[in-house]
Amino acid sequence: MNITMEELRRIKHTLPTGSVSRIANELNISEQTVRNYFGANKLETGDVVDRHVQPGPRGGIVHLEDEAILKAALRIIDESKAREN
Repeated sequence: MNITMEELRRIKHTLPTGSVSRIANELNISEQTVRNYFGANKLETGDVVDRHVQPGPRGGIVHLEDEAILKAALRIIDESKAREN
């Protein structure tokens, strides 16, 4: 899947507090790995994620090999919106 870095960061910033921890627990990965997926680069404390960034406008295009973290984030955002309504 391809997505702009700007959109990926927007999704991360839309997540409710505690979502990074929740995603990490659900997928049995470290919180830093989740943060790295959304653009952080602290590789010494988290795993490298399967993404490739092609430079360009809006932060460039990110090719995601594994969408599990993204799908979990979007599900959490949808749940949060449903609770607000």
